[in-house]
Amino acid sequence: MKSILQLPGLPLQDLMVGASIYFPPLFKAVLLGFLIWLVAHQQLRDWMYAGDIWHPLLMDLSLFALSVCGALLILVLW
Repeated sequence: MKSILQLPGLPLQDLMVGASIYFPPLFKAVLLGFLIWLVAHQQLRDWMYAGDIWHPLLMDLSLFALSVCGALLILVLW
């Protein structure tokens, strides 16, 4: 029996590893976004914590949210 949600060509196909580990598309986007955030955070850390930004933690969280959104866009377009 074939499910209607598993047709080829749909973006963000779910990844099954073995029979027990399931990676939904949102988890893949968060994981890829975290890797993007690590690189961006390393590059911007000195500037963010130098006093130019009013609240560095909020900037960090915003950067992480943008990284996850960008990763989801990359996964959809790929």
